[in-house]
Amino acid sequence: MSALKVCLSLFALLYVLPLSIAAVLHLMDGTGAGWRTADRSSIGVLPVPDRHPAAVVRIFSAQTVRWRGIMASHSWIVFKADGAPSYSRYDYTAWGELPIRMNGFEPDGRWFGHMPQVVFTADGDAAAALVPKIETAIAGYAWRNPGDYKAWPGPNSNTFIAAIMDAVPEIRTTLPPTAIGKDYPYDGRWLHVTPSGTGMRLTLGGYGGLTIGWVEGVEVNILGAVAGFDLRRPAVMLPGLGRFRFAQT
Repeated sequence: MSALKVCLSLFALLYVLPLSIAAVLHLMDGTGAGWRTADRSSIGVLPVPDRHPAAVVRIFSAQTVRWRGIMASHSWIVFKADGAPSYSRYDYTAWGELPIRMNGFEPDGRWFGHMPQVVFTADGDAAAALVPKIETAIAGYAWRNPGDYKAWPGPNSNTFIAAIMDAVPEIRTTLPPTAIGKDYPYDGRWLHVTPSGTGMRLTLGGYGGLTIGWVEGVEVNILGAVAGFDLRRPAVMLPGLGRFRFAQT
Protein backbone atom coordinates (compact mmCIF):
# COMPACT_ATOMS: atom_id res chain seq x y z
CA MET A 1 0.00 0.00 0.00
CA SER A 2 1.38 3.41 -0.95
CA ALA A 3 2.08 6.10 1.61
CA LEU A 4 -0.79 8.18 0.22
CA LYS A 5 -3.27 5.33 0.70
CA VAL A 6 -2.03 4.79 4.25
CA CYS A 7 -2.50 8.48 5.05
CA LEU A 8 -5.98 8.53 3.52
CA SER A 9 -6.96 5.38 5.40
CA LEU A 10 -5.75 6.84 8.70
CA PHE A 11 -7.58 10.10 8.01
CA ALA A 12 -10.80 8.21 7.31
CA LEU A 13 -10.40 6.06 10.43
CA LEU A 14 -9.30 8.78 12.86
CA TYR A 15 -11.24 11.78 11.55
CA VAL A 16 -14.02 11.02 9.09
CA LEU A 17 -15.48 8.00 10.92
CA PRO A 18 -15.51 9.56 14.44
CA LEU A 19 -17.05 12.78 13.13
CA SER A 20 -19.70 10.79 11.25
CA ILE A 21 -20.58 8.90 14.43
CA ALA A 22 -20.65 12.19 16.39
CA ALA A 23 -23.03 13.66 13.80
CA VAL A 24 -25.43 10.74 14.15
CA LEU A 25 -25.32 10.93 17.95
CA HIS A 26 -25.96 14.67 17.79
CA LEU A 27 -29.03 14.17 15.61
CA MET A 28 -30.34 11.45 17.92
CA ASP A 29 -29.79 13.65 20.98
CA GLY A 30 -32.19 16.29 19.70
CA THR A 31 -30.97 18.94 22.15
CA GLY A 32 -29.71 21.21 19.38
CA ALA A 33 -33.18 21.70 17.90
CA GLY A 34 -34.51 23.47 20.99
CA TRP A 35 -31.32 25.03 22.28
CA ARG A 36 -32.92 28.43 22.99
CA THR A 37 -35.23 26.92 25.62
CA ALA A 38 -32.90 24.12 26.77
CA ASP A 39 -32.18 23.52 30.46
CA ARG A 40 -29.44 25.78 31.85
CA SER A 41 -29.97 24.97 35.52
CA SER A 42 -27.24 24.13 38.05
CA ILE A 43 -26.03 20.54 38.22
CA GLY A 44 -25.29 21.02 41.93
CA VAL A 45 -21.59 20.13 42.03
CA LEU A 46 -20.26 23.37 43.52
CA PRO A 47 -20.03 23.82 47.29
CA VAL A 48 -22.63 26.22 48.71
CA PRO A 49 -20.72 29.41 49.63
CA ASP A 50 -22.62 29.90 52.91
CA ARG A 51 -21.51 26.47 54.05
CA HIS A 52 -18.11 26.46 52.37
CA PRO A 53 -16.24 29.75 52.99
CA ALA A 54 -12.94 28.43 51.58
CA ALA A 55 -11.78 29.48 48.11
CA VAL A 56 -12.87 27.41 45.10
CA VAL A 57 -11.70 27.21 41.47
CA ARG A 58 -13.34 25.09 38.78
CA ILE A 59 -13.00 24.79 35.01
CA PHE A 60 -15.98 23.28 33.20
CA SER A 61 -16.52 22.13 29.62
CA ALA A 62 -19.69 20.99 27.88
CA GLN A 63 -20.85 20.10 24.39
CA THR A 64 -21.85 23.27 22.60
CA VAL A 65 -25.06 24.10 20.75
CA ARG A 66 -26.55 23.65 17.27
CA TRP A 67 -24.48 21.98 14.53
CA ARG A 68 -21.23 22.94 16.25
CA GLY A 69 -22.12 20.44 18.95
CA ILE A 70 -21.18 17.65 16.57
CA MET A 71 -17.50 18.30 17.18
CA ALA A 72 -17.03 21.16 19.63
CA SER A 73 -17.34 21.95 23.33
CA HIS A 74 -17.58 25.20 25.30
CA SER A 75 -15.35 25.87 28.32
CA TRP A 76 -15.67 28.35 31.19
CA ILE A 77 -14.06 29.14 34.55
CA VAL A 78 -15.68 29.60 37.96
CA PHE A 79 -14.06 30.80 41.17
CA LYS A 80 -14.62 32.46 44.50
CA ALA A 81 -12.08 33.94 46.89
CA ASP A 82 -11.80 32.86 50.50
CA GLY A 83 -14.92 34.06 52.32
CA ALA A 84 -16.64 35.36 49.17
CA PRO A 85 -20.46 35.11 49.33
CA SER A 86 -20.87 33.95 45.72
CA TYR A 87 -19.09 32.57 42.67
CA SER A 88 -17.77 34.47 39.68
CA ARG A 89 -18.25 32.76 36.33
CA TYR A 90 -16.45 33.90 33.18
CA ASP A 91 -17.38 32.83 29.65
CA TYR A 92 -16.15 34.07 26.29
CA THR A 93 -19.06 34.22 23.85
CA ALA A 94 -20.28 35.74 20.59
CA TRP A 95 -23.23 37.36 22.37
CA GLY A 96 -23.43 40.76 24.01
CA GLU A 97 -21.49 43.97 23.61
CA LEU A 98 -18.21 42.41 24.78
CA PRO A 99 -17.09 38.80 24.37
CA ILE A 100 -15.99 38.32 28.00
CA ARG A 101 -19.17 37.67 29.93
CA MET A 102 -19.33 37.61 33.75
CA ASN A 103 -22.09 35.73 35.56
CA GLY A 104 -24.29 35.34 32.50
CA PHE A 105 -25.20 31.78 33.50
CA GLU A 106 -25.38 29.54 36.56
CA PRO A 107 -21.81 28.83 37.76
CA ASP A 108 -22.20 25.08 37.21
CA GLY A 109 -25.18 25.24 34.89
CA ARG A 110 -25.96 22.92 32.02
CA TRP A 111 -24.81 24.40 28.73
CA PHE A 112 -28.10 24.60 26.85
CA GLY A 113 -29.14 21.15 27.98
CA HIS A 114 -25.71 19.53 27.95
CA MET A 115 -24.15 18.26 31.15
CA PRO A 116 -20.76 19.89 31.83
CA GLN A 117 -17.70 17.97 32.92
CA VAL A 118 -15.29 19.25 35.54
CA VAL A 119 -11.89 19.79 33.91
CA PHE A 120 -10.02 21.28 36.86
CA THR A 121 -10.59 21.48 40.61
CA ALA A 122 -8.87 23.43 43.37
CA ASP A 123 -10.09 24.18 46.89
CA GLY A 124 -8.90 25.92 50.03
CA ASP A 125 -5.41 27.40 50.14
CA ALA A 126 -4.52 26.06 46.68
CA ALA A 127 -7.54 27.82 45.18
CA ALA A 128 -6.93 31.00 47.17
CA ALA A 129 -3.46 31.29 45.62
CA LEU A 130 -4.91 30.90 42.11
CA VAL A 131 -7.76 33.42 42.29
CA PRO A 132 -5.73 36.66 42.01
CA LYS A 133 -3.66 35.19 39.17
CA ILE A 134 -6.83 34.17 37.33
CA GLU A 135 -8.31 37.64 37.79
CA THR A 136 -5.12 39.20 36.42
CA ALA A 137 -5.16 36.86 33.41
CA ILE A 138 -8.78 37.74 32.64
CA ALA A 139 -8.11 41.48 32.98
CA GLY A 140 -5.11 41.22 30.65
CA TYR A 141 -6.69 39.05 27.95
CA ALA A 142 -6.05 40.78 24.63
CA TRP A 143 -9.05 39.54 22.60
CA ARG A 144 -11.65 41.37 24.66
CA ASN A 145 -13.11 43.83 22.16
CA PRO A 146 -16.35 43.69 20.13
CA GLY A 147 -15.92 41.47 17.10
CA ASP A 148 -12.91 39.61 18.48
CA TYR A 149 -14.79 36.35 19.02
CA LYS A 150 -14.46 33.83 16.19
CA ALA A 151 -16.06 30.41 16.59
CA TRP A 152 -13.43 28.85 14.34
CA PRO A 153 -10.49 28.60 14.46
CA GLY A 154 -10.51 31.13 17.33
CA PRO A 155 -10.26 33.07 19.48
CA ASN A 156 -13.31 31.49 21.12
CA SER A 157 -14.32 30.27 24.57
CA ASN A 158 -11.68 27.56 24.61
CA THR A 159 -8.96 30.00 23.50
CA PHE A 160 -9.91 32.22 26.45
CA ILE A 161 -9.63 29.40 28.99
CA ALA A 162 -6.39 28.10 27.43
CA ALA A 163 -4.91 31.61 27.79
CA ILE A 164 -5.84 31.68 31.48
CA MET A 165 -4.26 28.26 31.94
CA ASP A 166 -1.11 29.53 30.21
CA ALA A 167 -0.97 32.52 32.55
CA VAL A 168 -1.54 30.38 35.66
CA PRO A 169 0.84 27.42 35.30
CA GLU A 170 -0.36 25.94 38.58
CA ILE A 171 -3.45 24.83 36.66
CA ARG A 172 -1.79 21.68 35.41
CA THR A 173 -4.52 20.21 33.26
CA THR A 174 -5.68 20.12 29.67
CA LEU A 175 -8.97 20.95 27.98
CA PRO A 176 -10.90 18.16 26.25
CA PRO A 177 -9.88 17.28 22.67
CA THR A 178 -13.27 18.63 21.56
CA ALA A 179 -12.34 22.11 22.86
CA ILE A 180 -11.78 23.50 19.38
CA GLY A 181 -9.92 26.80 19.60
CA LYS A 182 -7.68 25.82 22.50
CA ASP A 183 -4.76 25.68 20.06
CA TYR A 184 -5.39 29.11 18.57
CA PRO A 185 -2.25 31.32 18.92
CA TYR A 186 -3.90 34.06 21.01
CA ASP A 187 -0.49 35.61 21.73
CA GLY A 188 0.75 35.35 18.15
CA ARG A 189 3.22 32.56 18.87
CA TRP A 190 2.92 29.44 16.77
CA LEU A 191 5.40 27.45 18.88
CA HIS A 192 4.43 27.47 22.51
CA VAL A 193 4.95 25.62 25.77
CA THR A 194 1.73 23.78 26.60
CA PRO A 195 -0.51 25.24 29.34
CA SER A 196 0.58 22.47 31.72
CA GLY A 197 4.25 23.32 31.12
CA THR A 198 4.99 19.68 30.30
CA GLY A 199 5.39 19.85 26.52
CA MET A 200 5.28 21.90 23.33
CA ARG A 201 2.56 22.93 20.92
CA LEU A 202 2.97 23.85 17.26
CA THR A 203 -0.09 25.54 15.84
CA LEU A 204 -0.62 26.74 12.27
CA GLY A 205 -2.88 29.64 13.10
CA GLY A 206 -5.34 27.29 14.79
CA TYR A 207 -6.11 25.56 11.49
CA GLY A 208 -3.78 22.67 12.28
CA GLY A 209 -0.98 21.67 14.57
CA LEU A 210 0.74 19.19 16.81
CA THR A 211 0.86 19.01 20.61
CA ILE A 212 3.19 16.75 22.57
CA GLY A 213 3.11 16.94 26.37
CA TRP A 214 3.08 14.70 29.41
CA VAL A 215 -0.26 16.12 30.59
CA GLU A 216 -1.75 16.83 27.14
CA GLY A 217 -0.58 13.63 25.46
CA VAL A 218 -0.04 13.60 21.70
CA GLU A 219 -2.66 15.53 19.70
CA VAL A 220 -2.83 16.08 15.94
CA ASN A 221 -5.06 19.00 14.98
CA ILE A 222 -6.53 19.08 11.46
CA LEU A 223 -8.86 22.04 10.88
CA GLY A 224 -9.63 22.07 14.60
CA ALA A 225 -10.51 18.38 14.85
CA VAL A 226 -8.15 16.61 17.27
CA ALA A 227 -7.07 12.98 17.31
CA GLY A 228 -4.36 11.55 19.52
CA PHE A 229 -3.42 9.42 22.51
CA ASP A 230 -2.38 9.82 26.12
CA LEU A 231 0.21 7.61 27.78
CA ARG A 232 0.01 9.18 31.26
CA ARG A 233 -3.67 8.30 31.60
CA PRO A 234 -3.98 5.67 28.85
CA ALA A 235 -6.61 6.90 26.42
CA VAL A 236 -7.31 7.69 22.79
CA MET A 237 -8.76 11.03 21.66
CA LEU A 238 -11.11 11.20 18.69
CA PRO A 239 -12.73 14.18 16.90
CA GLY A 240 -16.28 14.83 18.02
CA LEU A 241 -16.26 11.87 20.41
CA GLY A 242 -13.64 13.09 22.85
CA ARG A 243 -11.53 11.01 25.16
CA PHE A 244 -11.81 7.23 25.64
CA ARG A 245 -9.82 5.74 28.49
CA PHE A 246 -8.48 2.20 28.32
CA ALA A 247 -8.99 1.83 32.07
CA GLN A 248 -10.40 3.94 34.86
CA THR A 249 -7.56 5.85 36.55
